[in-house]
Amino acid sequence: MRTIKRGGEHEVEIRKSRFICALARVADEDEARAFIAERRKEHWGATHNCTAYVVGPDGGVQRSSDDGEPSGTAGVPMLEVLRHRGLTDTAAVVTRYFGGTKLGAGGLIRAYGGAVSAAVDEFGVLERRTLPVVAVIVDYLQAGRLESDLRDSRHHVRGVEYGTDVQIDVALAVDDLPEFEAWLAEATGGQALCEVQGTTTIEVEPGPEA
Repeated sequence: MRTIKRGGEHEVEIRKSRFICALARVADEDEARAFIAERRKEHWGATHNCTAYVVGPDGGVQRSSDDGEPSGTAGVPMLEVLRHRGLTDTAAVVTRYFGGTKLGAGGLIRAYGGAVSAAVDEFGVLERRTLPVVAVIVDYLQAGRLESDLRDSRHHVRGVEYGTDVQIDVALAVDDLPEFEAWLAEATGGQALCEVQGTTTIEVEPGPEA
């Protein structure tokens, strides 16, 4: 799954109607509803405040509202953009200030969906990955250089603990484990201990294939 890189507000004008899309990162439905309520309060005088959100690790909670627009012409196309982009923990509110020209059902669908799509493009997305966390235990003599090398690598240092020895927690892809273990053994003369201890979720820029 993915989520937006950051929240914000992006406006487009279509046949004199203003469509203001606000996006927010939300942790659950309560945060999504609070964000929607805040936008509706801020734009209480708008013609419509249509909404959509997706939350949950697998994007399992999905809601939308047309807020008075013809059924299926606002909230659903907004939700479809979030779903098509593979986004979760994201809420969208499109505020419309009517400009005097009716757009018709097709025009509304394009306008509301397009407003969300343009906002997502504007603020960017991050890919969420669940990776195993490897605990690397090494003595103090080797810890400084090893930590520096790990931070310069493509792997993700999640934390460092100092005790009798030094434990460096590193998140890395499952496919990288054999290569990582071989590199670690060579870098420390076989003196470092290495074992998988749980998983973590990280957010990274999507690859070129995305």
